[in-house]
Amino acid sequence: MSNVEAVIVTYNRKDLLCQCIERILHGTVVPDILVIDNHSTDGTMEVLRPYIETKAILYFDTGENLGGAGGFNYGMKQAAMSGYEYLWVMDDDCLAEPETLEKLLEADKVLEGKYGWLSSVALWTDGNECKMNRQKLKKSFYEYSPYMKYGLVQAEQATFVSLFLRTETVKRFGLPIKEFFIWGDDIEYTRRIAVRGGCPSFVAGQSRVIHAMKENGGSNIATDNAERLDRYNYAFRNENYLYRKEGIKGFGYYFAKCGKNLLCCILQAKDHRIKRCWIIVKQMVMGLLFNPQIECVDAVGF
Repeated sequence: MSNVEAVIVTYNRKDLLCQCIERILHGTVVPDILVIDNHSTDGTMEVLRPYIETKAILYFDTGENLGGAGGFNYGMKQAAMSGYEYLWVMDDDCLAEPETLEKLLEADKVLEGKYGWLSSVALWTDGNECKMNRQKLKKSFYEYSPYMKYGLVQAEQATFVSLFLRTETVKRFGLPIKEFFIWGDDIEYTRRIAVRGGCPSFVAGQSRVIHAMKENGGSNIATDNAERLDRYNYAFRNENYLYRKEGIKGFGYYFAKCGKNLLCCILQAKDHRIKRCWIIVKQMVMGLLFNPQIECVDAVGF
């Protein structure tokens, strides 16, 4: 048994998932692998059968689509309760380099385990940065500037595309909020630890992955395709909770962001302007009633 478990959440992307697994298995350090399948319907189970039979991975089908948030809640819960010292969390389209995990473990040693989380640098398939996974650096990160020679820069938030943390951190701060379903669960979780929890967390610049997204772009309710608009209900609802928890300053940021998005919808949207604006306004109100509880590892079981 390794002291690291890689937690991969997947849904209907069997080809990318297999690439993700193969990259991990061919790394300089090979962790145990836990695949959480959000009840895929594309034959994921059949494709993974050789890995399962040779015990190269541990596989769980959730029985229903729990969303990314529910999948990470489920997987991190199991990994944390199974005796692993470290968790390495990622989406199914995250492609590690051979030394990705090795460099994360080296960073752990440099920091002597005194950190909240570590986040790899995510590149897109063309080698440029993956815009969706750009970490938010702490403005005053010079307190830890001696670590910069190791490629470590203090950050406030990151995504679940190669996030590395100690199990004791998960037990201290709890699990990702499954009720988020999609959108913002990773930002809330990393900010819970680094900002609200005050645990210094870092971008590990020597650890890199490829995020094999179809396009290298962020999300924008004003310009996104009409068929994707309903997803933004989760985005603005979840961000309401996220920034509300950070006090007046956070709530002010949220309202300013919503105002900016409303203006962009009015000025930039080519269709469905009313629907786009309504989603924002509705979730600014309904999000105030959204108050899920943080689930603790020690309080749950399988």
